[in-house]
Amino acid sequence: MPATARFRGGDPAAGIETLHGFSFGPHYDPDNLRFGPLVAVNEERLAPGAGFAEHAHRDVEIVTFVVDGELAHDDTAGHRHVVRAGEIQWLSAGDGVRHTERNARRDQPLTFLQMWLEPGESGGPPAYGRTSGDRVSTPRRPGSALVVHRGPARLPAAPLRHLHVVRGRLLLDGQPFGPGDAARVTGGGDLTVDTVEADPETTTYLVWSLDA
Repeated sequence: MPATARFRGGDPAAGIETLHGFSFGPHYDPDNLRFGPLVAVNEERLAPGAGFAEHAHRDVEIVTFVVDGELAHDDTAGHRHVVRAGEIQWLSAGDGVRHTERNARRDQPLTFLQMWLEPGESGGPPAYGRTSGDRVSTPRRPGSALVVHRGPARLPAAPLRHLHVVRGRLLLDGQPFGPGDAARVTGGGDLTVDTVEADPETTTYLVWSLDA
C-alpha cells in the first residue's frame, strides 16, 4: 500500500493527525479489514501536549513504536510510563483496560506507529511491557513478532509478512518503497531489503512476521 492511499483521520483541531493503513473506526473499507491477525496500523502525530482522553480496550493486542518524541501512557491496571523514541510498548488488553495516551512534551511534536492484533485467546487480566530492543511479541499472540530494522536485511520466510517504512527509502526484492509505504507478503521464501540512502542506518522499517 502506498503512503498516499492511507485514510487521513484524527482530530486536527485537537492537535491529532492519524494516517490509517487499514479500515478503522468510522473509516470502513470492506476490502481492507485486516492482514492475518493484524487489524490496524495507525501513524499518529500529536502536537505538543495533545493526546487521547481515557478510553477502553478489550481483547486486542496493541503494539506501539515511538518514532520521534515521548509518549506518556497511563492505564487502569497501574502501568504509567513515558515511552521514548526508538522504544516499543505493548498492551495486552485481555478482559478490559482503560488508558490515556499523550504527548509527554510541550515543546515538540510526537510521532508513533500503533499496531493492533487480534489475540489468540480472549479474556484474562491485562498485561503490559516495553523494551528498547528491536523485537517484541505479545502474550496472547506469541506466534507473531515485530522486528525493527535499520539498514539492509534479509527477512526470513513466514506465513505472512507486513513491512512498513518509517523513514528513508529501500528496495524490497528490487521494488522501491518510501516513508509510509507498506508491503503485505503472503508465503514465499526469504526477502531481501536494500537501502538506497547514503547512510543506510537512517532507514528504519517495521516488519511483522505473522502467524496465519
